Amino acid sequence: MNLSQQIATNFRSVYFGGNWTDVNCKDSLAGVTFEQATRQVYNCNTIAALVFHMNYYVSRVLKVFRGQPLDAHDNNAFDLPPIQSEEDWQNLLNQFWSDAEAFAMEIEKLPEARFEEIFVMEKYGNYYRNIHGIIEHNHYHLGQIVLLKKIMAQV
Repeated sequence: MNLSQQIATNFRSVYFGGNWTDVNCKDSLAGVTFEQATRQVYNCNTIAALVFHMNYYVSRVLKVFRGQPLDAHDNNAFDLPPIQSEEDWQNLLNQFWSDAEAFAMEIEKLPEARFEEIFVMEKYGNYYRNIHGIIEHNHYHLGQIVLLKKIMAQV
Protein backbone atom coordinates (compact mmCIF):
# COMPACT_ATOMS: atom_id res chain seq x y z
CA MET A 1 0.00 0.00 0.00
CA ASN A 2 1.46 3.36 -1.00
CA LEU A 3 1.41 6.50 1.16
CA SER A 4 -1.69 7.98 -0.54
CA GLN A 5 -3.65 4.78 0.01
CA GLN A 6 -2.49 4.50 3.62
CA ILE A 7 -3.53 8.07 4.46
CA ALA A 8 -6.89 7.57 2.71
CA THR A 9 -7.41 4.40 4.75
CA ASN A 10 -6.56 6.29 7.93
CA PHE A 11 -9.05 9.01 7.00
CA ARG A 12 -11.80 6.50 6.15
CA SER A 13 -11.29 4.66 9.43
CA VAL A 14 -12.42 7.74 11.40
CA TYR A 15 -15.71 7.62 9.50
CA PHE A 16 -16.31 3.97 8.77
CA GLY A 17 -14.25 1.98 11.28
CA GLY A 18 -11.11 -0.07 11.39
CA ASN A 19 -8.92 2.32 13.38
CA TRP A 20 -7.08 1.26 16.50
CA THR A 21 -9.31 3.42 18.75
CA ASP A 22 -12.27 1.23 17.69
CA VAL A 23 -14.49 4.34 17.58
CA ASN A 24 -15.84 5.75 14.33
CA CYS A 25 -18.50 8.13 13.07
CA LYS A 26 -20.68 5.51 11.38
CA ASP A 27 -21.16 3.46 14.56
CA SER A 28 -21.32 6.50 16.83
CA LEU A 29 -23.97 8.25 14.75
CA ALA A 30 -26.03 5.13 14.02
CA GLY A 31 -29.50 5.54 15.42
CA VAL A 32 -29.01 9.16 16.48
CA THR A 33 -32.35 10.83 15.88
CA PHE A 34 -33.06 14.37 14.77
CA GLU A 35 -34.13 15.17 18.34
CA GLN A 36 -30.88 13.85 19.79
CA ALA A 37 -28.78 15.50 17.11
CA THR A 38 -30.26 18.90 17.85
CA ARG A 39 -30.53 18.59 21.63
CA GLN A 40 -28.50 21.17 23.52
CA VAL A 41 -26.66 19.61 26.46
CA TYR A 42 -25.36 22.10 28.99
CA ASN A 43 -23.48 24.71 26.94
CA CYS A 44 -21.98 22.23 24.47
CA ASN A 45 -22.36 22.13 20.72
CA THR A 46 -25.08 19.83 19.47
CA ILE A 47 -24.23 16.61 17.66
CA ALA A 48 -25.63 18.14 14.46
CA ALA A 49 -23.38 21.20 14.87
CA LEU A 50 -20.35 18.95 15.36
CA VAL A 51 -21.19 16.88 12.28
CA PHE A 52 -21.57 20.06 10.24
CA HIS A 53 -18.32 21.46 11.66
CA MET A 54 -16.36 18.30 10.93
CA ASN A 55 -17.63 18.28 7.37
CA TYR A 56 -17.04 22.00 6.89
CA TYR A 57 -13.28 21.54 6.57
CA VAL A 58 -13.54 18.27 4.65
CA SER A 59 -15.86 19.85 2.08
CA ARG A 60 -13.64 22.93 1.66
CA VAL A 61 -10.43 20.96 1.21
CA LEU A 62 -12.25 18.59 -1.14
CA LYS A 63 -12.90 21.57 -3.41
CA VAL A 64 -9.18 22.41 -3.38
CA PHE A 65 -8.38 18.82 -4.36
CA ARG A 66 -10.71 19.34 -7.32
CA GLY A 67 -8.94 22.50 -8.47
CA GLN A 68 -11.13 25.16 -6.84
CA PRO A 69 -9.86 27.93 -4.57
CA LEU A 70 -9.88 27.52 -0.81
CA ASP A 71 -12.98 29.18 0.62
CA ALA A 72 -12.96 28.37 4.33
CA HIS A 73 -13.28 30.71 7.25
CA ASP A 74 -13.11 29.53 10.85
CA ASN A 75 -15.85 31.97 11.86
CA ASN A 76 -18.25 30.13 9.47
CA ALA A 77 -17.32 26.61 10.51
CA PHE A 78 -20.27 26.26 12.90
CA ASP A 79 -22.88 27.99 10.68
CA LEU A 80 -25.17 24.99 10.66
CA PRO A 81 -28.30 25.55 8.58
CA PRO A 82 -31.46 24.90 10.60
CA ILE A 83 -32.11 21.22 11.25
CA GLN A 84 -35.87 21.11 11.76
CA SER A 85 -36.76 17.56 10.84
CA GLU A 86 -35.47 14.02 10.59
CA GLU A 87 -35.15 14.62 6.84
CA ASP A 88 -32.86 17.62 7.44
CA TRP A 89 -30.72 15.52 9.80
CA GLN A 90 -30.51 12.63 7.34
CA ASN A 91 -29.57 15.04 4.54
CA LEU A 92 -26.73 16.41 6.69
CA LEU A 93 -25.53 12.88 7.41
CA ASN A 94 -25.75 11.88 3.74
CA GLN A 95 -23.58 14.86 2.80
CA PHE A 96 -21.18 13.96 5.61
CA TRP A 97 -20.74 10.37 4.37
CA SER A 98 -20.59 11.38 0.72
CA ASP A 99 -17.97 14.08 1.26
CA ALA A 100 -15.91 11.74 3.45
CA GLU A 101 -15.73 9.06 0.76
CA ALA A 102 -15.02 11.63 -1.97
CA PHE A 103 -12.26 13.14 0.19
CA ALA A 104 -10.65 9.72 0.71
CA MET A 105 -10.82 9.01 -3.02
CA GLU A 106 -9.08 12.32 -3.76
CA ILE A 107 -6.34 11.49 -1.25
CA GLU A 108 -5.78 8.18 -3.03
CA LYS A 109 -5.16 10.07 -6.28
CA LEU A 110 -2.44 12.28 -4.81
CA PRO A 111 1.09 11.55 -5.96
CA GLU A 112 3.37 11.01 -2.99
CA ALA A 113 5.35 14.18 -3.75
CA ARG A 114 2.20 16.28 -3.31
CA PHE A 115 2.19 15.67 0.45
CA GLU A 116 5.30 17.83 0.78
CA GLU A 117 3.91 20.67 -1.35
CA ILE A 118 2.48 23.86 0.13
CA PHE A 119 -1.27 23.66 0.63
CA VAL A 120 -2.70 26.81 -1.01
CA MET A 121 -0.54 29.25 0.99
CA GLU A 122 2.65 28.80 2.98
CA LYS A 123 0.92 29.75 6.24
CA TYR A 124 -1.21 26.58 5.96
CA GLY A 125 1.78 24.26 5.67
CA ASN A 126 1.85 21.31 3.33
CA TYR A 127 -0.77 18.84 2.12
CA TYR A 128 0.35 16.19 4.60
CA ARG A 129 -0.13 18.54 7.57
CA ASN A 130 -3.58 19.61 6.41
CA ILE A 131 -4.89 16.12 5.70
CA HIS A 132 -3.62 14.76 9.00
CA GLY A 133 -4.91 17.86 10.75
CA ILE A 134 -8.40 17.04 9.47
CA ILE A 135 -8.05 13.44 10.65
CA GLU A 136 -6.97 14.59 14.12
CA HIS A 137 -9.65 17.30 14.21
CA ASN A 138 -12.38 14.82 13.36
CA HIS A 139 -11.18 12.29 15.95
CA TYR A 140 -11.37 15.08 18.54
CA HIS A 141 -14.93 16.01 17.64
CA LEU A 142 -15.94 12.35 17.37
CA GLY A 143 -14.93 12.05 21.02
CA GLN A 144 -17.24 14.94 21.84
CA ILE A 145 -20.11 13.22 20.03
CA VAL A 146 -19.52 10.03 22.01
CA LEU A 147 -19.51 11.98 25.29
CA LEU A 148 -22.66 13.92 24.35
CA LYS A 149 -24.48 10.65 23.70
CA LYS A 150 -23.41 9.31 27.09
CA ILE A 151 -24.53 12.49 28.84
CA MET A 152 -27.90 12.45 27.05
CA ALA A 153 -28.47 8.90 28.21
CA GLN A 154 -28.05 10.08 31.82
CA VAL A 155 -30.00 13.36 31.84
